[in-house]
Amino acid sequence: MDLTAIITSLLTLLAGIGVFLIACQMMSSNLEAASSEKLKKLFSKASGSKLMGVGIGALGTAAIQSSGATTVMTIGFVNAGIISLAQAATIIYGANIGTTVTAQIVALGMFGGNSVSTSVIFSAFAGLGAFLSIFAKKSGSKTLGGILAGFGLLFVGLELMSGSMEAFAALDGVKTFLSGIGNPVLLVLLGAVFTAVIQSSSVMTSIALAMVVTGLIGIDQGIFLTMGSNIGSCVVAVIAGVTSGTNAKRTALIHLLFNCTGVVLFMLAAMVLGWFDISYGSLFEKLFPSALQVQLAMFHTFFNTATVAMMLPLTGALVGLVTRMIPERTIQQDAEFSLHYVDEHMLRTPPVAVSQVKREILRMADIAMENVDRALYMAVELDFAGKGAFERDERQLNFINRELVNYVVVLSGRSGLGEKDKAYLSGTYRNIRDLERIGDYAENIVEYATALADSAQQFSDDAKYEISQLKTLLHQLYANALDAYQNESLLSLDQANVFEEEIDDYTKRMEEWHIDRMEKGICTPSVGAQYLELSSNAERIADHLINIAKSIKSL
Repeated sequence: MDLTAIITSLLTLLAGIGVFLIACQMMSSNLEAASSEKLKKLFSKASGSKLMGVGIGALGTAAIQSSGATTVMTIGFVNAGIISLAQAATIIYGANIGTTVTAQIVALGMFGGNSVSTSVIFSAFAGLGAFLSIFAKKSGSKTLGGILAGFGLLFVGLELMSGSMEAFAALDGVKTFLSGIGNPVLLVLLGAVFTAVIQSSSVMTSIALAMVVTGLIGIDQGIFLTMGSNIGSCVVAVIAGVTSGTNAKRTALIHLLFNCTGVVLFMLAAMVLGWFDISYGSLFEKLFPSALQVQLAMFHTFFNTATVAMMLPLTGALVGLVTRMIPERTIQQDAEFSLHYVDEHMLRTPPVAVSQVKREILRMADIAMENVDRALYMAVELDFAGKGAFERDERQLNFINRELVNYVVVLSGRSGLGEKDKAYLSGTYRNIRDLERIGDYAENIVEYATALADSAQQFSDDAKYEISQLKTLLHQLYANALDAYQNESLLSLDQANVFEEEIDDYTKRMEEWHIDRMEKGICTPSVGAQYLELSSNAERIADHLINIAKSIKSL
């Protein structure tokens, strides 16, 4: 083979890797869009048992075909305090099992012989999916087309990689060189480095499969390369953890230690087996004769599953170890406020990030309503002991308003969102603005309370009672509006509309009651002005609450 042929084979390999990576990304984003609601429900159960965590990690990774996305998302959950380190560990364990599905699919596509190969048949799905994506009118059909196109391109990339391997296999010099790399430690390192560079253990495993099937390397060499890919896959988690909080760093370290422990244990077991002239390759060859690709794919699944089985009972000890290795730093916040439920790592899995945005908005609503309560209390009692907390939460509302809008802008531009998620995000900007305005109206009420205190005046007992009744109505509206928003309950929306109308009627009567007191000389014009302004602001708060409830109509 001349130099031109070698360069052509290298370029073909590079093209195959590129197509394979694009295919993985295409499948991942469209699978996320198709299963967004199920993904949200799945990860909402992350606080269950250890086995539940493993199951969530495995099913989630198998569904979106990306262990990296699952791991990074898990780091985001830990960073936000949504799940514990132990729960994160079990999800990562499961992700390692779920990622073996890709190798099994690739191995299935390598069958064929003299008949039409399964790889060619599966590659044809790229064309079918492309036609469906282009010509289908329904979004669900377009998403299905994207899944099929990604699935087909997976095998187009595999064919390109396999073709380049066959060309290299024809070179005696290349085969002699590769066959000389028999040191298991070196093979593991090569697999880890290559995986770290391309940031995809699926590609590394698929290349190893192609190299084994074409005879470029032996089955045992492929096994050690695959083991190394598990260590290399940790680079995504490490990068994510380094830029996050203490618990996120610990989670990334758990991932690294888990995979390294599995590799070390299997390497030691290989040494012991070697004393009896037994290798992993010979064992799996007996289990799956005449099917090299199945032997390697099944070892990959066995390796990850066995590692999980060994490490699951030791999860508590592993968490304790990483906690000691990365101790809690002295609390030193870089900023006064932060978003609790979302961070940039969750953007790797947009459907789950959407559900976390809703949780952040619900948190913002609680903060806003608490400030409304503080403001009404100050207006009635003229007790300003809580003013410091009020002012802090008002700044916090402004912070969430600014940062969450920016987050939603980025999230809205991500692929992998279903139509319902897109519709939800489009209405999120107004929801955030409504809550920020509720905080502003509460601030106005505090100003009215301050004006009363400065003038040494206060509301009459009747006015205080009316304000307390208004507060009760606001809370009834708030409870139903938030239930409608959180659970998409039309029944709660109807009830919220009833309370909003009651508040409209009640504030009109408050104006009549004020005029009556003015005529009787019970209150002064200046006190009455503050009373009417308070009533008006409360009515506007009700308007913003009902806006949030009504946003579910667009979903």
